[in-house]
Amino acid sequence: MRILISNDDGYQAEGVHVLARAMAGLGEVTVVAPKTHQSGMSAAVSLGKKKLVYKELRSYKPGQWSYLDGTPASCVKFGLEFRYERRDPDLVICGINHGSNASSAANYSGTLGAAAEGAINGIKSIAVSLCDHRPDADFSAVERVLPALVQQLLSSWPQNRPGLYYNINFPALPLSEIKGIRVSRQGVGRWIREFEVWVWESEEALQELEEGEKAYFMSGDFIDGETSAEEADHRLNEDGWISITPCQIDLTDYAEYKRLQSVDFNGLFKNL
Repeated sequence: MRILISNDDGYQAEGVHVLARAMAGLGEVTVVAPKTHQSGMSAAVSLGKKKLVYKELRSYKPGQWSYLDGTPASCVKFGLEFRYERRDPDLVICGINHGSNASSAANYSGTLGAAAEGAINGIKSIAVSLCDHRPDADFSAVERVLPALVQQLLSSWPQNRPGLYYNINFPALPLSEIKGIRVSRQGVGRWIREFEVWVWESEEALQELEEGEKAYFMSGDFIDGETSAEEADHRLNEDGWISITPCQIDLTDYAEYKRLQSVDFNGLFKNL
């Protein structure tokens, strides 16, 4: 099996190295990861005439490693274009993200954006995250569970479901304290107080601003919007479960699609 790996924390992050080790037992690993941290990029791609710097990392193991100075989705695009003659790896898997990508975080996640890029290209794709932002997070439970979990997902992958990909989130717990694995849906939530004034370290740094400018950084407090938490991914993680959320690149709301068909938009147009 040929496995293309990327992430959004950058090629030096511990999570992507753990993922490469975990996947090496399943097949041939190729890593194309961002040169720098790219969290929050969702499915953004590096368009236009921007120079994209690429470098092969021959000392990195296991597998073939490289970085691209682009977004996570661009890294997957690049890997498909230049690492596979027919753009056809058997699996695109992205992560392991430092921090949760459950609930609304999934909408912003570069990890999920990279997995979605694989799904757009008709390749089985999976995003993996650990609910721990620390650079030295303990990935031992993920490394133990993930290979068998990936194999099971691949063996049961449905036919004729283009655009399907999976979002897996692990709680920040040792294996002995994890309750098990649950199928989930994306939870509901949002952030408030998202911008804080930047505190400058020196007067010289403050002079970087032009007259009238102010500097902020993004942080924020998560507000849980769940009214029914039985199947919400972030609530399952909080309760000690590994969550698997099936995702789809088709963003159509089909219930609303059917409802709108009964609205006479064409009659409105003719009367304009």
